[in-house]
Amino acid sequence: MLEGQPLSDSDMGNPVDTASFLQDLDRISRIRQQIATHLSTIAKTLDRAEQDGQSGSGSLQLQQEIEDVSVASRNLKQGVFRLMVLGDMKRGKSTFLNALIGENLLPSDVNPCTALLTILRYGPDRTVTIHFNDGKSPENIDFNSFKDRYTIDPEEAKQLEAQQQVAFPDVSHAVVEYPLPLLEKGVEIVDSPGLNDTEARNDLSLGFIQNCHAILFVLRATQPCTLAERRYLENYIKGRGLSIFFLINAWDQIQDSLIDPEDPAELEDATRKLHKVFRANLDDYCQVDGYDLYEERVFPISALQALRQRVKDADASLEGTGFSSFLTALNTFLTQERAISELRQARTLARLALDRVQDATARRIPLLDQSVQELEQRIHSVEPEFIDLKNIGDHFSQDIVRMRDQRSRSIADSFRTYIFDLETTFDQDFLKYQPPDLQFLDWFNQGRRDAFNATFQKAFQQYINDKFFAWSRRAEADLKEAFQQLSKSAEQYGASYTQVTDRITEKLTGQRIDSRSPNRQAGDNAPGWAKWAMGLFSLASGNLGGAAMAATGFDVQSIMLNVFTSAGIALVASSVFGIMLGPITFALVGLGIGALQADHARKQLTQVTKAEFVKCLPQIAQEQYQPIYNAVQESFDIYNQEVMDRLQEDIQARKQELENLLDQKNSREIDRQTEVTRLETLEKSVSTECESIEAAYQNLLTA
Repeated sequence: MLEGQPLSDSDMGNPVDTASFLQDLDRISRIRQQIATHLSTIAKTLDRAEQDGQSGSGSLQLQQEIEDVSVASRNLKQGVFRLMVLGDMKRGKSTFLNALIGENLLPSDVNPCTALLTILRYGPDRTVTIHFNDGKSPENIDFNSFKDRYTIDPEEAKQLEAQQQVAFPDVSHAVVEYPLPLLEKGVEIVDSPGLNDTEARNDLSLGFIQNCHAILFVLRATQPCTLAERRYLENYIKGRGLSIFFLINAWDQIQDSLIDPEDPAELEDATRKLHKVFRANLDDYCQVDGYDLYEERVFPISALQALRQRVKDADASLEGTGFSSFLTALNTFLTQERAISELRQARTLARLALDRVQDATARRIPLLDQSVQELEQRIHSVEPEFIDLKNIGDHFSQDIVRMRDQRSRSIADSFRTYIFDLETTFDQDFLKYQPPDLQFLDWFNQGRRDAFNATFQKAFQQYINDKFFAWSRRAEADLKEAFQQLSKSAEQYGASYTQVTDRITEKLTGQRIDSRSPNRQAGDNAPGWAKWAMGLFSLASGNLGGAAMAATGFDVQSIMLNVFTSAGIALVASSVFGIMLGPITFALVGLGIGALQADHARKQLTQVTKAEFVKCLPQIAQEQYQPIYNAVQESFDIYNQEVMDRLQEDIQARKQELENLLDQKNSREIDRQTEVTRLETLEKSVSTECESIEAAYQNLLTA
């Protein structure tokens, strides 16, 4: 960051220009495609081996590995770096986006503002597809029609906000495809409506946030951290482990606001003070796992200057705009932190497939010499071990159920306690939500009464939403801790499971299993179901339709979104205010016009609102308790079901693998040497692909 200077990129080590940024993204895209191809080859090799086994010694039951590796390959091939741009209206979001993508693509005039959540992705032609949320088929429209139909004036946006309405309630989002270099390198950009939109629209944005790799939050230097921005950061961002970059736009305009724009001392003093203001407001949102990332996440920029340079020269260095420092940080995040995490999971799945093949061939080859009678006896001898495997699964499932019941009760109870505690803090808390320009006399004017009610209802809605999100962070921490415990349990049960499967192999083959490699990390020896339960890999598709809870395992953010969606607590404020409106209106009549002209009226209104709100608290607690309880239970049940399905499929596959060999021995003569060669070739082929994946992964680490 800068101290006392307008804009410079000298403080970031070796800042990158746009050309270097695109080159690095291209390199990562190539590595991703390479690893995806190796994974696809593994899947095809395993599938071919299963087919060949039908005429040999039988299938090795590798269906789960084939499916997992195929999904991982497909996700990598289709994978992108998805960036979500957030910011209030009139912060220069569209100008920033245009500067980032290198073309004046989005409307960035002073009047129009984006009214839809819009996804920018690469396409050979300029196309726009509107997606609806009412079951209607998507609609393709031309680019000019999109600008005309789905951008609105800020004043209209404010009116819709006051009425608690969205501009286009039947539209889910828009997808804009465009042949731009940045998008071609595997970047997707999600452009959101302004934060001053309705809570319903903000909830939609939250659903998309969970499926984005980084958030680019645009602020304005001349309007540091408004109430709406702080509310959004507090409710949606703080404590959720999201990767967020703050872009303080229009930093160059600070100089224009000075009494003497040419006075360097005055400019230095102004910029230093502004830095302190932003640090005070943003510091809490840059603390991640005990690390202070403020210097790597907050950047003063001039989007307009950057756009002007990019329009003239697509490969402009963007010197003096702040973009080079930002691109350096974003480049490091995307091409190192994020890419390494993503490809590490691919490497884990490849290793898991190799382990499964090695274990299966280690069992199969020694059994080829056994007669049918000897094989039947050996299979019978390991029945107790298969019972042990089932018992391990049963014990883990019971642990999950116990955790589910305990946390469902504790989280729902915490909500009920929290709701009743609102009575104690209401006087102090709600006063700050009342708009300072609330005109009490408007209530006596029939034509203005609706506006008064809407303004007051919005204030109450914000109060309720803020309180619910404050509680959600407590619940989120509780859930996170619960799943961390289950992850540790999965590792322990996985180790016990591996000991039993090793014992099965020893009894079947008469050969002792070599000790596992001491260089492996914790969890590397765990079976596939345990690795999934431990969170060592995920098969999420990154679907932008919302949080894919079943696909992403036990991701806490998706769980909490599922809790809120299922419970529907975002609708509480409106319904409660409808109940309270009658008594509040009656109380206003009793105050009299004279009282309404005094500060006394505001305090009286707060007291009346509190009295009616307190009456509603038991109803809120009762109505929301069971939905929250059920939503938390459902989250654990989904986790339990997925883990147990994978565990049971593994047990069944191991049993069926032996039955397949027995069936083949009963039906035909097996050429031992041919089978040994086939199985050894299979193992070598998968091992070679894993080595290639490891080489590509290490290349990424050392680049």
